[in-house]
Amino acid sequence: MKQKYFILKNTEKNELIIREFAELDKESFSLLCEETFQKDQITSAIAKGKEALVATIRTKNMYPIGPFAAKIAEEVTNLYESKDKDSIELAFDDIDILTKERVAHKPLDDIESEPVEIDELLVEDVAPAFDDSEIDNISYPIQIADDDAVNTDDEE
Repeated sequence: MKQKYFILKNTEKNELIIREFAELDKESFSLLCEETFQKDQITSAIAKGKEALVATIRTKNMYPIGPFAAKIAEEVTNLYESKDKDSIELAFDDIDILTKERVAHKPLDDIESEPVEIDELLVEDVAPAFDDSEIDNISYPIQIADDDAVNTDDEE
């Protein structure tokens, strides 16, 4: 899914506005959420670091994934450091994240080169570790007396 974030620094009202858009139809973006933050809240988070800023811009209505949130935080920091910039638009595509994070699987070295015959798999020799002797000696924490057992067929 493609997403856009429009970040606006409103110096007149001392606030930051982040609008989240998503491509719900081909090349047509719809507004999903708009969050407004006070300047003091954002500048305090910037001073504490990137993680604090990411935590600040994530809300219950707008919660971008890690890579998107990190980029948004970086651009918000750039907006507040720049005197001539008041807004920025960021575009993301989930497919880019999915293809970057895909890890190639390494072949297993310990696979036998010759296949095992089916008959070898059906051998009925039980390993000593799986004897029934250990299972027979299990004690149960709840015991039912024989005369307390309910027989539903007899009651009808």
